[in-house]
Amino acid sequence: MNNPSEAVIVGAVRTPVGRRGGALAAWHPVDLLGAAIADVVDRSGVEPALIDDVIAGCVLQTDVQSGNVARHAMLSAGLPESVPAVTVDRQCGSGLQAVSFAAQAVMAGSHDLVVACGVESMSQVATPPSLIPGSPLGPQYSPRELARYDGGLMAQGLSSELMNSDYGMTREALDDFSMRSHRRAAEAIAAGRFEAQTVPLHSDPADDGSPLVTRDEGVRASIDPAKIASLRTVFADDGMTTAANSSQISDGAGALLIASRSFAAEHGLAPRARFRALSVAGADPVVQFTAVLESTRRALKRSGLEIDEIDLFEVNEAFAGVPLMFQREFGVPDGKLNVNGGSIAIGHPLGSTGARMLTDLLCELERTGKRIGLLTVCEAAGTANTTIIERIDPAFTGK
Repeated sequence: MNNPSEAVIVGAVRTPVGRRGGALAAWHPVDLLGAAIADVVDRSGVEPALIDDVIAGCVLQTDVQSGNVARHAMLSAGLPESVPAVTVDRQCGSGLQAVSFAAQAVMAGSHDLVVACGVESMSQVATPPSLIPGSPLGPQYSPRELARYDGGLMAQGLSSELMNSDYGMTREALDDFSMRSHRRAAEAIAAGRFEAQTVPLHSDPADDGSPLVTRDEGVRASIDPAKIASLRTVFADDGMTTAANSSQISDGAGALLIASRSFAAEHGLAPRARFRALSVAGADPVVQFTAVLESTRRALKRSGLEIDEIDLFEVNEAFAGVPLMFQREFGVPDGKLNVNGGSIAIGHPLGSTGARMLTDLLCELERTGKRIGLLTVCEAAGTANTTIIERIDPAFTGK
């Protein structure tokens, strides 16, 4: 029998991902997230007043993204004032952490229906120093923390070079993976695989007559391998990380609707997937990216699944070395990994990426009729989230 308090996904949408300074740059992040929230609620047909909470991931919580962006976004979306909201920050995994908190609240019996979402407008908020070559570490690093690691803590870009070295990456492998990301994303767009999950937006939020944005802006259908190979490394002269084999700085939002089985049945909501495992782990904050390995092992243990029972994997492409490290560690077949491209091609609006990736993963499981999907996101300072979902409704059409 189905567990009535089991958490299930009953809705999932995302906006297109815009390049920094591009098609979505004029959107206030509150309205960008509000558009995703309004769409996922509207598609479900559920009474908005029944929503117990809105939980949003956002990393750069300053300026236009300050002051609990989740609350401002749900008001922008037109939800009743009675609906509460909270913003969380687990760095690049913030959107996925929002989903985890929502699912856990439902499993605990304290909530019946939650919007889990995420947003980042990197066009409007300063790029984090960790992504700027030569920048000093930010003020969040205290003297005692720095002393613990004897000055070894560093920006993520520099850590990517440590990972590349530790796991025997080559520049050729990193560049090949990056071109593969663009190729697969371009093929997915051409085949219309993202259409059902995407919330179309006008490029000017104040002008309904402005061009309609329906596609991820950073994806390149044609790439010159020679040009990719000629790019200079960004963080170290003798390194391998370049702008081409790193994730893009972007704008975007995503939102999922999480409900209990009993609530879904009572209100006519079709469960699309259930959660088999929710996991978070910490690892070396110097290398930073290896926590995806430990969080995945924990998730597999909690789910009772073996790695070869997973049908599809989504590993965030913060840098090309991360999914390659994951693939080598677990022996994941290439045909199961980031099958529709990832953040290198699509873009990485930090707080929304986890929500986008989970939406993509769910829709791809439904499209292909596959059953089990695993998603993992590395995070600054050496943490990672991993989520395993199981598709429920094979008849879902994407409408």
